[in-house]
Amino acid sequence: MSLGERLRQARLEAGLSQRQLCGERITRNMLSQLESGAASPSVATLSYLAARLGKPVGYFLEEEIPSTNQQVMEKARKGSGWEVLEVLKEYAAPDAVFDRERWLLEALACLELAERALKEEKRPLAWSLLEQAASAGAKTPYYTPQLERHRLCLGCRVRPEKAGELTAGLEPPEELLPLARAALEAGEPERCGTLLDAFPQDTPLWHLLRGEAHYALGEYQKAAPHYHRAEEAYPNRVYSRLEVCYREQEDYKMAYQYACRQRK
Repeated sequence: MSLGERLRQARLEAGLSQRQLCGERITRNMLSQLESGAASPSVATLSYLAARLGKPVGYFLEEEIPSTNQQVMEKARKGSGWEVLEVLKEYAAPDAVFDRERWLLEALACLELAERALKEEKRPLAWSLLEQAASAGAKTPYYTPQLERHRLCLGCRVRPEKAGELTAGLEPPEELLPLARAALEAGEPERCGTLLDAFPQDTPLWHLLRGEAHYALGEYQKAAPHYHRAEEAYPNRVYSRLEVCYREQEDYKMAYQYACRQRK
């Protein structure tokens, strides 16, 4: 039974119409294509539909073909991180039933572990895991653009000097500036700077946040140009910062000018 047929059967068993199952996440036309096999769902879409139907995602990925990897996959689905990678060593490939899900599970586990390694300052390990995630993701259609974006953003944090190269051609995420601001407020100016450098924007808020990240790291000479680009939009915030930046650079004339501007 194909994935589409399983979707349709589960929907009928649940007593739902296509419109009721779609909710607000997908269109009825898209669901029709999925059920007919004319289109394949992303992991996010399949997870959404599975949750509404009360089924595990694996239910829709399995085909009625005998597989020696059944138990391996059941263990891998329940695990996380290194446990998943260890279990998958027992996987016997190729396997027409589970190959697509197997590679997805490896990619997800590597992304999880890479983020953990980054928090522990184990950057070489994090980079190796990100490369493994990319390799695994390339072998399954269930590896989504959203997962690849997440991998690239983690890569920017591991190797900030490669941020421009890694994100070339990608549109900045809508949550970029809120994420950068949150990182700054959490006392992580390096992470804030990495996020901003991955997706440069010539806007006052972008420059303000970039200036604040440099300022928090004591990089006053680098902070000043960004503060100047944000000066008109955020004068009350910027004047005091520029006074400090110029004082730290021993440019007391400019420091005095910005001290005076604060009093006006």
